[in-house]
Amino acid sequence: MSTASETPVLDTLAAMTVDSIERCGLPPDMLILTRIAALAASDAPPISYVAHIDPAVQAGLTPDQLQDVLVAIAPIVGTARVMTAAGNIATALGIAIAVADTEIEGQG
Repeated sequence: MSTASETPVLDTLAAMTVDSIERCGLPPDMLILTRIAALAASDAPPISYVAHIDPAVQAGLTPDQLQDVLVAIAPIVGTARVMTAAGNIATALGIAIAVADTEIEGQG
């Protein structure tokens, strides 16, 4: 199979995300909160949360709102998934901070 891109998986995921956003009528904050709930329910790894940090900031979401989502879904998905999600969100934030620090150092 030949692809025109060196990152066909990332390109496919990006295209799927754009398509989903274009077809969804939810406001940006609700869209991100819904996606965070889905990530927690599917036991997603930290890197999946990293992709949602900037959109969450852009939508004006607060850490309390993200925590509220985990509280709301806990009875449905279970404590183990919620605790894993909380840890994965913390890891994702650490990754995002490290990347930002590296970019700032590169500019200085």
